[in-house]
Amino acid sequence: MSTPSALRGLTTQQKKTFLASFLGWTLDAFDFFLVIVTVPHIAKDFHSAVKDVAVAVTITLMLRPLGALIFGWFADKYGRRIPLMIDVGLYSVLELATAFAPNLAVFIVLRALYGIAMGGEWGLGAALAMEALPAEKRGLFSGILQEGYSVGYLLAGALYYAYPYIGWRGMFAVGVLPALLILFIRAHVPESPAWLAGQAHKIAAGPHPLLRAVKARWPLFLYAILFMAAFNYMSHGTQDLYPTFLTLQHGFTSSTVSTLLIIMNVGAIAGGILFGWLSQRFGRRNMILLCAVFGIVLIPLWAFSQTAVWLAVGAFLMQVAVQGAWGIIPAHLNE
Repeated sequence: MSTPSALRGLTTQQKKTFLASFLGWTLDAFDFFLVIVTVPHIAKDFHSAVKDVAVAVTITLMLRPLGALIFGWFADKYGRRIPLMIDVGLYSVLELATAFAPNLAVFIVLRALYGIAMGGEWGLGAALAMEALPAEKRGLFSGILQEGYSVGYLLAGALYYAYPYIGWRGMFAVGVLPALLILFIRAHVPESPAWLAGQAHKIAAGPHPLLRAVKARWPLFLYAILFMAAFNYMSHGTQDLYPTFLTLQHGFTSSTVSTLLIIMNVGAIAGGILFGWLSQRFGRRNMILLCAVFGIVLIPLWAFSQTAVWLAVGAFLMQVAVQGAWGIIPAHLNE
């Protein structure tokens, strides 16, 4: 199934819903990775060590589960659409506020709050998209949806070209633009049909469906937590400090780092779409396993290359593997 033929089989509402979910995840990732690409410069501006600024990244990720829990509860109670609009507005405002952080302490607090918003977006967008799409097309569109994350990273890497002219604060000011997505969601995106169909049952079920779900399927619940912890380790471990690695360990300029990040994320986008599509034919778990093994084999090339060319090759192929596996996740978890 090619992407154009798959798109032709969707209704207008399904296309708009998928586009909103994709853009929400793209712009959320864009805001997150603005910190990633500017860590050394933020540290210099605040007269702090790089590892101290990296604490902000850690805290952002630590609070993502809290955001997922809060907005997931809102999504089950009030629908997917309105919480998604609130979430996009929240992370956009926090991104703008980050541009005016007067010191490292305030910066870390703002990034902690941003972590809550970032944690809410992925679950809302993935649920809205996967519940609107026909089951036979979820593999391909799961890969495309997940790679909104890599597109966001690519955009942050591209904006890094402008760092010498606008500084890191100017880059964060640009991060308020995702708020415009709220207007599109409000005007064009319908509520999830799966949520609407189950609303009466949810109301009748009482106030604590999450607790009952965990109690009924706690082994699967624990497995999903460990499974996604490993996935996030794989993703953030190969992406988040890579620009800092290129800047400090290799001494590359901002333009060279930007170029390598763009190449890396082109690989991620290609891998996510390719393996999402292959998972429709050969199974979700088989393709996830193949990508994980591929990533292990690539570690020496990715981590220990010494020239920009070979670092680019290693980064490209590593993200084919990492985001190839991740491209399957929206469909795999939903199913």
